[in-house]
Amino acid sequence: MRLQVKGKNVEITPSIRAYAERKLGKLEKQLAEQTQVEVELSEQRNPSIAESHVAEATIFTKGPTLRAREASPDMKVSIDQLVEKLERQVKKYRERRRVEPRRHTEHNGEIPSS
Repeated sequence: MRLQVKGKNVEITPSIRAYAERKLGKLEKQLAEQTQVEVELSEQRNPSIAESHVAEATIFTKGPTLRAREASPDMKVSIDQLVEKLERQVKKYRERRRVEPRRHTEHNGEIPSS
């Protein structure tokens, strides 16, 4: 897994970068080595928006592109929620790849013999 952490309207400190890399490292077991993951951390400067810390991620897989976005008052909480959402999406993606219904269907009422 190739991870890229970017910042938009916010300085990415080494501690936030390390936190994001550690949390997103959980996905490494489930994704292929060449899979690219882009994380963009941003802060909305509008004082009327309580959930101003936004974490967005895009995972480029061989099949669909997985995206998630989370916002909260704290950046670390946003990253935690983002990782939870991505774990669910990756699990669903992996299960879909494993089950291939077209190979297990009957043809003219007969089960294909191998």
